[in-house]
Amino acid sequence: MSLTEARFHDLVDETQQNVEDVFEDSGLDVDLELSAGVLTIEFANGSQLIISRQEPLRQLWLACKAGGFHFDYDEENSQWMCDKSEELLGEMLKRSTQAQAGADLDFDEI
Repeated sequence: MSLTEARFHDLVDETQQNVEDVFEDSGLDVDLELSAGVLTIEFANGSQLIISRQEPLRQLWLACKAGGFHFDYDEENSQWMCDKSEELLGEMLKRSTQAQAGADLDFDEI
């Protein structure tokens, strides 16, 4: 069953806040900006992670150096899962942060 619009927005808001919390608690030198449903994380080296909501598709999108990835919410497991690789959002954020900033952060709760 497809997510309702309200549930989708609640899930994205919660996810983006959790991602912000991980970076804020890490002590890593990053700039965080949330505007119009788009969370931009800019590392000290200028590279970015961008997490955006795609309301018509009920997806969360991640843009990073490795490419663009689309995530569907898996209600059964309560996690965002890549629609192509089935990798979890938290796993991809961990890998991308390591590759782009050399930092090993814990995104297990994402």
